[in-house]
Amino acid sequence: MDAFNRRRFMQTAGSASLIPALPGALFAQAAGGAGGPRVIEEVIPPSPEANEKPKYSINFAVIGVDHNHILSITAAVQRGGGKLVSVLSANPQYPKALADFQARFPGAKVARNEDEILNDPSIQLVCGAPIPDQRAALGIRVMKHGKDYLADKPGIISLEQLAEVRKVIKETGRTYAILFSERLEVKAAVKAGELIKAGAIGKVVQTVNLAPHQVNAPTRPDWFWDPARYGGILCDIGSHQVDQFVYYTGSTVADVTASQIANVHYPNYPKFQDFGDIMLHGNGGAGYVRVDWFTPGGVGVWGDGRLFILGTEGYMELRKYADITGRKGGNHLLLVDQKVQRYIDCNNVFLPFGPQFVGDVVNRTHVAQDQEQALLATELVLKAQKNAKQLTFTT
Repeated sequence: MDAFNRRRFMQTAGSASLIPALPGALFAQAAGGAGGPRVIEEVIPPSPEANEKPKYSINFAVIGVDHNHILSITAAVQRGGGKLVSVLSANPQYPKALADFQARFPGAKVARNEDEILNDPSIQLVCGAPIPDQRAALGIRVMKHGKDYLADKPGIISLEQLAEVRKVIKETGRTYAILFSERLEVKAAVKAGELIKAGAIGKVVQTVNLAPHQVNAPTRPDWFWDPARYGGILCDIGSHQVDQFVYYTGSTVADVTASQIANVHYPNYPKFQDFGDIMLHGNGGAGYVRVDWFTPGGVGVWGDGRLFILGTEGYMELRKYADITGRKGGNHLLLVDQKVQRYIDCNNVFLPFGPQFVGDVVNRTHVAQDQEQALLATELVLKAQKNAKQLTFTT
């Protein structure tokens, strides 16, 4: 009996060793048998919208260039028909930030001061990425001068700031937008939203976001290490992921179930937070978020961001910036429903935020970003940050 079992084991092991040599589609069929699941590979074709001239035009300015997200924010508004009139560095003690902005947008006039921009009646929108603790106050001044505001994330770093922003929005009727770029400017994330709206995975039950980042310590300014300046890890980078939870679940009411933060690896910066996670629940579904500053150099990108969306009729995974299994680049979307498995290359997906947002400024609408959803996502991360349990790992 022992000899028979050994022979059978060797035969099985020998057959299994051949499996990695099979092509992907053939392997899927072999794994599922003759009636196994079909695997469909798709490449989204280029959209004709990408070559269309913007429908609307506005003048806009930039105040605050402390985070390089301002480069993509400015580019998005320009794609939508925005004309960049002027730029002002809110913190001239960091001259490289302004130099980098001017290198990317050489035609922008450097304003003498903030009043020059705020009192210019031709400017309809101000975009800003100053140090995070300055963003809400800037947005309030912008709105009180009759202009709309588009902030880098985190757009607000305290519940007191949030209350004042909501008050001024109501008083002025202006827009306080926050560019959560990991949904609004990532092509796979845009495609995921389209598929969910079309019912591709049924009703969304839960979102799971894994959001590792690379710290690049030598390049970081002093304020990067101080949560009083950047808001804390959940408020800062977690705002992207909570925005996705609110949007994909369609939640209009939500709260934080639990949250945690830690400083695992940076004793030289005792206030810094390099790990955090959040559990969320809303009237549209549940959510989990993990954020960290531990992206290893071998990944080749700043973070191997993943998003998993569970639905009643299927699920999807987004490999936003890298696929360590071998596919090049980012914007990979994998979807499984009741009939098939799909891989979708989303690199040709059209990014609608810029044109939609410029249209919102002109038409006083909220197509590009729902104002209440943006503020709900902000409120959730602020609560999560404020009430987070501080973890300490010891050996």
